[in-house]
Amino acid sequence: MNLAPQPNVPLKIAYTDPEAPALISDKLSFYTRWLPADRRIVVVCLGTDRSTGDSLGPITGSVLSKYRSPAFDVFGTLEQPVHAMNLDETLDLIHRRFRHPFIVGVDACLGKAASVGNIHVGEGPIRPGAGVNKELSPVGEIHVSGVVNIGGFMEYFVLQNTRLHLVMGMAELIAQGLYASFHR
Repeated sequence: MNLAPQPNVPLKIAYTDPEAPALISDKLSFYTRWLPADRRIVVVCLGTDRSTGDSLGPITGSVLSKYRSPAFDVFGTLEQPVHAMNLDETLDLIHRRFRHPFIVGVDACLGKAASVGNIHVGEGPIRPGAGVNKELSPVGEIHVSGVVNIGGFMEYFVLQNTRLHLVMGMAELIAQGLYASFHR
C-alpha cells in the first residue's frame, strides 16, 4: 500500500492517526521543497483566542513559535492573533517585509460530523471567515485547516462550544508537521 501523499491531491487525515505528523510533513514538503532559497516561508495562523473553536490558528502559531526556527516566520499567535480586524494590515506588513513570500495559511473550519478532527492540507489559499459567512482576504499559496466542529447551523455558537482538547491536539500536530516539513 502506498501511503505517500500525491501532488495536487489534498491530504485529509484524522488528527488521531499515528501517521498524521509524518503525512502532514510529507504533503507540505511537496509544496516547499523546490522553493528558491531567497523565497521566505511565512506561516499565517488565523483566528482568535476569544472563541475555543477559532483558536486553532493562534494556538498552532504559539506552538510553532516556540521552535524559534530560522527556516520560517510565524504570524498569528495567542499573544498577537491575526483575525478579521487586522488580517489585511498583517498581509500588507508581510508583503512589505518579505519579497515574494511563500505563505502557508492555517485556520480552523467547520464541517460534517464525520469530518470533525480531520486535518486538511492542500494547494490554494485558506478562506478565513467562510464558516461564519464573512468574506475576508484569502491567505496563502497552500493551506492547512482543521475541522474543529460541525457546520451548517448557528456557527458562532458552535465555535464557542468546541472542545479545547480537540483544538489543542490538532494544533500540536499541525505545528509538528509544519516544523518537520521546513527542516528536511
